[in-house]
Amino acid sequence: MAIIITDECINCGACEPECPNNAIYEGGDEWRFSDGTSIKGTFTSKSGLTANANEPQEPVSDDVYYIVADKCTECVGFHDEPQCAAVCPVDCCVDDDNWRESEEELVIKKDTLHLV
Repeated sequence: MAIIITDECINCGACEPECPNNAIYEGGDEWRFSDGTSIKGTFTSKSGLTANANEPQEPVSDDVYYIVADKCTECVGFHDEPQCAAVCPVDCCVDDDNWRESEEELVIKKDTLHLV
């Protein structure tokens, strides 16, 4: 599964630098598949979104920090737990019940985002 940031977010930004996939963005900021990853050219995500990796995508939220589910690996392959949740002072980085992935799927996603 991916992690989401709830609207209890106080916009402190503690989570953003902790994400090894650059999946966390400030509310209102556009995001790109290429941000913090090795993805180049045209890319199709697990959710089916096809885009140029450098093409800006619409923000998921305009008000609070947000996590791009197509880039979130719950820190699998990097850390023992999601770092956003570990550093959040108000516990608003929580499991997204609408986006479920197995550990194997998360490893594959991590390997796709960070080609060796």
